[in-house]
Amino acid sequence: MASLLSSMRLPRREPSRSIATIDDYADALASFAYGFGGAEMLSGLTGTYGKQVAERVPHSLEGYAQAAYAANGVVFACMAVRMAVFSTVRFQWQRINNGQPSEMFGTPALSLLETPWTGGTTQDLLTRMIQDADLAGNSYWTVVDGELVRMRPDWVQIVLEPRSVGGRQVGWRRLGYAYWEGGLGNGDPAVFLADQVAHFAPSPDPMASYRGMSWLTPVLREITNDKAMAAHKGKFFENAATPNLSVALDKDVRIEAFKKFIEVMKTEHQGVANAYKTLYLGGGADVKVIGADLKQMDFSQVQGHGETRIAAAAGVPPVIVGLSEGLQAATYSNYGQARRRFADGTMHPLWQNATGSLVPIVPPPPADGRSAARLWYDARDVAFLREDRMDAANIQGRQATTIRTLVDAGYEPDAVVAAVQAEDYGLLKGRHTGLFSVQLQPPGMTGDNANTGVQNPTEASDA
Repeated sequence: MASLLSSMRLPRREPSRSIATIDDYADALASFAYGFGGAEMLSGLTGTYGKQVAERVPHSLEGYAQAAYAANGVVFACMAVRMAVFSTVRFQWQRINNGQPSEMFGTPALSLLETPWTGGTTQDLLTRMIQDADLAGNSYWTVVDGELVRMRPDWVQIVLEPRSVGGRQVGWRRLGYAYWEGGLGNGDPAVFLADQVAHFAPSPDPMASYRGMSWLTPVLREITNDKAMAAHKGKFFENAATPNLSVALDKDVRIEAFKKFIEVMKTEHQGVANAYKTLYLGGGADVKVIGADLKQMDFSQVQGHGETRIAAAAGVPPVIVGLSEGLQAATYSNYGQARRRFADGTMHPLWQNATGSLVPIVPPPPADGRSAARLWYDARDVAFLREDRMDAANIQGRQATTIRTLVDAGYEPDAVVAAVQAEDYGLLKGRHTGLFSVQLQPPGMTGDNANTGVQNPTEASDA
């Protein structure tokens, strides 16, 4: 297999159906939209009074990074929150006892994740992983000279070969990865086997077998809309922060005088510096207001809806980001609910995916006779989850009370612990000691004799 990858006659690259890059995927989406009569779905916005088209976000890593992440405040804020929380965990081994997760521990093998490169930290590694996944849908890492090396996602291709069952193709098998420094097709690629690359792709692309999809892809139109509205606000202030005006002159006015009048109007009344000036017009000029101002259009509400949809695609509640709609509906109570939704519904699945993705380059220690171990994340020091830690402590306290109650009722202690952990009280069936007293002693057992099983002498003589 290694020789197959090293040869330049590479097998088919991810994904099938000739969709190999973000550009191809966007084109496929555009074709789908046009096929169902949605020609404007991915083509931008058309102005009300003209044919000017709003600027589209290019469908590439550079396009997402420059036109969305670096140029849109909502996208930047959502990604900043995701990076800040995602990068706060530590990596540990977690012991698996009889199929149940147990205590965590560390070994020197984790040093690769603690210091992934010279001067780098676990936080640096996790920040780049989630940033690549957000912008490109994929994050690729390999080990070179004892350090983790990031491979830019848009310079990587997944190498596939057909799976064959009974002479018929059934899907694709991942052979490895090809990486072109500087861009696809730039000379010969560096090739890696599948188990030499950590591939983090938290949102699978439905049109590919192994590649991920950026969460920005479904909301490109919202990002375009948001940029267009920001431009609209800029034009509103550039034109004196007043509604659109229509000025009609007498039909007998010559064209030279008409053009001169326009120049004077622009000089005296266009721009923020000229806002709210009194408008003086000569005879025959008729001024009418057309269009609407920002308040009449309820501009903030329209823009707020778009911001909320972008935040929803990022899996970040608007109140966590600080968006207008989220703040209007927020209280201290539902902020806590939003925080928990973000942690449970977005962060924990991402952490779980990240640990599984890193296993090829950081394999867990071998299992011993009684337990195995897995690479896992330790979120106990994450400040964002401190309230969750308090809730977990409360749950453990209640479980301890339940265990004490059941043991005092006469059930075997080990069986009680297993039943409470599994939340299955059926495990207690047949595990009662037959003892019901608080002290769990047979009748007639008192004092020192309770520990030896010898019956009270007085009671024995009476018998």
